[in-house]
Amino acid sequence: MPRILVIDDDPAISELVTINLEMAGYTVEPANDGIKGQALAVQLQPDLIMLDLMLPRVDGLTVCQRLRRDERTADIPVLMLTALGQTQNKVEGFNAGADDYLTKPFEVEEMLARVRALLRRTDRIPKAARHSEILNYGPLTLVPERFEAIWFGKTVKLTHLEFELLHCLLQRHGQTVSPSDILKEVWGYDPDDDIETIRVHIRHLRTKLEPEPRHPMYIKTVYGAGYCLELPDEGKAMAQQDNSAALEEHK
Repeated sequence: MPRILVIDDDPAISELVTINLEMAGYTVEPANDGIKGQALAVQLQPDLIMLDLMLPRVDGLTVCQRLRRDERTADIPVLMLTALGQTQNKVEGFNAGADDYLTKPFEVEEMLARVRALLRRTDRIPKAARHSEILNYGPLTLVPERFEAIWFGKTVKLTHLEFELLHCLLQRHGQTVSPSDILKEVWGYDPDDDIETIRVHIRHLRTKLEPEPRHPMYIKTVYGAGYCLELPDEGKAMAQQDNSAALEEHK
């Protein structure tokens, strides 16, 4: 039975969340401030953390950052739960390490859908490893067992979401993938008009893979349509790798 840690100081929200999660078959552990929540996360190693942004003692953004820095909790999915619904608040939450963002007030069914989608990633082997799908092309090879990418011969550690997002784009390399398709495949719920979730994680991927993240060569934005992963074939990839090595030696 999956265990969910709910860190929220609002008794009414905490009770609502707890009752509905327990009715859906989950074990729920509550915490009403940031310090207690962080301690329980380390102690219990839950399958999912639901984290309010505005908490006493230590705020939710700080708690999320600390959880991501601690190897014991770094891979636990975090669903940010907050009354702050502005785009900038969401960006801050994702940059702190949150996997998804749910704005209060919310529908119980939507909450449960987000929880189910995030819990899919608690399997140690992601869905990419359970199907006969593309795992390498040109300079890119995905390693599902470790959530890593081999990129131009170098190992790049990815978060679960970054791995699934890159895998989604790799299946259609050279083609434009719409935000709605990305949200359905990676996040597992029906899309809405807010694609800031995708933008933030695309930006994180570019930081790890692109030589110049502000001027991407490989993960391209197709304005009004989506994103496209453009990879060179094996021969061109080797040439680019040699050029990169030469530039590094010259520096």
